[in-house]
This record gives sequence, C-alpha cells and structure tokens, in this order.
Amino acid sequence: MLSQARSRGQVKTLGRMLDAEPEVRMAAETLARARGIDEFASMDGKRLVKRLLDRRSAAQVRTNPIHRDEAFECIHCGHSEVPGGAMVRDHCSRCLYGLHVDIVPGDRAAECGGKLVPIDFTVEGRAGVVIHYRCAVCGYTHRTRAHADDNLPVGLRVGENTP
Repeated sequence: MLSQARSRGQVKTLGRMLDAEPEVRMAAETLARARGIDEFASMDGKRLVKRLLDRRSAAQVRTNPIHRDEAFECIHCGHSEVPGGAMVRDHCSRCLYGLHVDIVPGDRAAECGGKLVPIDFTVEGRAGVVIHYRCAVCGYTHRTRAHADDNLPVGLRVGENTP
C-alpha cells in the first residue's frame, strides 16, 4: 500500500488512514522502527507516510531542460557545428551523431560520454522529424527533433507530414 502512494492526494489519504486506524498505524510504526526513523511517535499520519517514502533525494533531481546551445566538433565525423539558435543543437547536422553528456537536456550530468547513434526516425505531428538515439556505450535511449539543415535520410524532411 505504501509503495502505491505516488501523488500528494494518495499520500494524504494514506496519512488519514494511519490517523484513523490503529492497526495500520502500528504497522507503519513497525516499518519506521525497522528503517531507523526514531521520532515517528510525534508525527501525524501524513508526515509519517512522507518519511517512510523518503523521496527527499529524488525531489532534488532536475527534470526541466536547460537551454544550452554551444558550438561543438562532432566526435564521429569531425564537422564543426555552430549553435542551433531557437532549437538547441545537440547532434551533428551531417552525420546526425550526438554525444551522451546529458541526463536532462542541457544539464551535462551524464558521466558516460559515449556516442549517441541515430537508430530510427519518426514523423510526429507538430514536432516534425524525430531522431531516435541509442548510446553505443551504456545503451541509454534518447530522442530529439531534427533541424531544418540536418542531413536526413532520403524521403524525410523537416516540415513534411509524411515520410
């Protein structure tokens, strides 16, 4: 039941249950003791649920992209790439390869540093052509929109609705 509490509403509901049902509260306190949480006796149900879930470190992880647009030299073909402007350039316009440096776009937090190999292309509504990548080192998968000047396979062009 605790592992299923994902939203704030579910945490509140479970907290109210801990406050209303002594058997459920005892089970939660037993779990708190096993996890080394000492001050649980003074906590209301919601606070105890939040401590048992212990999402503090996950809450500190950045999830929104950072607009970082820099010139770079392609690690695959050596082409000197200029910044993309309104659309951040994160891959080579000639060979379409990229570099696995981000966890969230622009954060430069990935320690892998492997080549992002283009493995597939799709046409997705307003996004246009989307390039799908797989890291050659760790297997991480990533997708990004193609730029108008990208050297796409024959039949795929940015702005077209059909391949």
